[in-house]
Amino acid sequence: MANIIPSQHQREKKRTQLFLVLSGIFISNALLAELIGVKIFSAEALFGLPGAQIPVLGGSKLDFNLTAGVIIWPVVFITTDIINEYFGKDGVKKVSILTLLLILYAFLIISAVTGLPPAQFWLDVNSSDPQGNAFDINYAYNSVYRQGLGIIIGSVAAFLLSQFLDATVFHWLRRFTGSKKIWLRATGSTVVSQLIDSLVVLLIAFYAFGNWSLEQVLSVALINYIYKFSIAILLTPLLYVAHYLIDRYLGEEQAEVLIEEAVIESEVNHK
Repeated sequence: MANIIPSQHQREKKRTQLFLVLSGIFISNALLAELIGVKIFSAEALFGLPGAQIPVLGGSKLDFNLTAGVIIWPVVFITTDIINEYFGKDGVKKVSILTLLLILYAFLIISAVTGLPPAQFWLDVNSSDPQGNAFDINYAYNSVYRQGLGIIIGSVAAFLLSQFLDATVFHWLRRFTGSKKIWLRATGSTVVSQLIDSLVVLLIAFYAFGNWSLEQVLSVALINYIYKFSIAILLTPLLYVAHYLIDRYLGEEQAEVLIEEAVIESEVNHK
């Protein structure tokens, strides 16, 4: 009996530590993506290429101009699928809701901080750029950190909806794949959830609250989705690497138990 209790305690400790690590990776990357997402960069220029000029709806042409947040958002894709695999839909929902609350908290603090009156010496010290051009550091600071109400509402609504959809599709596919073909569950859930994410955030932020036309929203959403779809495919090997490392950390037997519990929990909640 004395040998069994420590073993059970150790397994529970590893399970808790795993969830904390995965949650930490998920939350930090999701929050950081929201903060750096105000910058739009050219994917073509990154590789020294001219604009793609892809013909889209309405006769316009678009380049691969993407929000900087997409750089690290794939980490959220992978972490979501791993949490799904080992902790089920309930695990994804818990960490998603916590992340949403932290994002709202961050926006609240940023709103308060950017409203503080700047110190005059800070403005004077940062009154010009390295080339000597006049520079308003307070305006730049506020422009970078502040985001409009429409963008905030759009991003958090799209985030929560896409995460819940990802968890649902992941376990729906698991009914057909069993414990095999994790690539199909991961890629399939990401492809569906990010289609909704790409549309919802733009529809709310720039169509409902902004002045974009529906054609512009659909065109930009298509470009973003092409990127997300491609990354989801390319990062599939990393999912297997993570699966292997976690199985080694937990032990194959305990990993299988944890996955089975996640499946049962998701099926019970579905009913």
